[in-house]
Amino acid sequence: MKDLDNHKKIAVLIDADNAQYSKVKAILDEISAHGHIVIKRAYGDWSSDNLKNWKKSLNELAIQPVHQIAYTTGKNATDAAMIIDAMDLLYTKRFDAFALVSSDSDFTKLASRLREDELFVFGVGERKTPISFRNSCDDFIFTENLGIDDEPTPNKDAGKPKEPETKKTLSDPAELIPLLTKAWDQYQDEDGWANASAAGSFLKRSMPDFDPRSYGASKFSQLLESLKGKLDIDKKEGNQISYRVKPKKAKVKNKLQSQNQSASQRVEEHA
Repeated sequence: MKDLDNHKKIAVLIDADNAQYSKVKAILDEISAHGHIVIKRAYGDWSSDNLKNWKKSLNELAIQPVHQIAYTTGKNATDAAMIIDAMDLLYTKRFDAFALVSSDSDFTKLASRLREDELFVFGVGERKTPISFRNSCDDFIFTENLGIDDEPTPNKDAGKPKEPETKKTLSDPAELIPLLTKAWDQYQDEDGWANASAAGSFLKRSMPDFDPRSYGASKFSQLLESLKGKLDIDKKEGNQISYRVKPKKAKVKNKLQSQNQSASQRVEEHA
């Protein structure tokens, strides 16, 4: 049996207006890997037809629905209710981490405020989530990395045609080279090798939404190996992986050419 005193106590708060009911189980499984989920709450106007498909997920996963009617058209009272609850929970001092499940940038300030109290903040949302909210979290998880999309986010503009769903698109690992280079500069040893684990932590601090799954890899070491053409990879005992950045041939070549030209000029001057 787990010793719960040694595991993070996590509060999961779900903005049902901006989350997918079909992904909730996968989200809870992902968060559970980091600690013990103490509270699971989902916020929304449960009298709305937009949320009618949530009932089964709420019952099966023992998520407490928090009902919040919309006072006026165009204003989201759900966000306010979720933020107030989060602050009430914060002041109890019972939790080590919060998971905010939404693709709405309105929770940016809440995430920042929770982190000010030195609590770990998970954000969970779609790739369309504004960068401000993603960067305000310690760890942002894309729902596209948590299984197959089989249900769109609730459409608040009822009557409008829904956009066709697209297949998951993977990011190009090459876009990480600048950050991997910075990590290598900081963590390389005397022989010029940088530990993959340290580099992975550096990337996560720099990019809270960094996830190897976004690049088609199941783990960071696999992602590094996919960049063998741009990095030198070294596997050591115990499956530890290190890497180093290959020198840019173009720069080396240009430097040699410049040196040769300078030498030729000096020869001509003395001739």
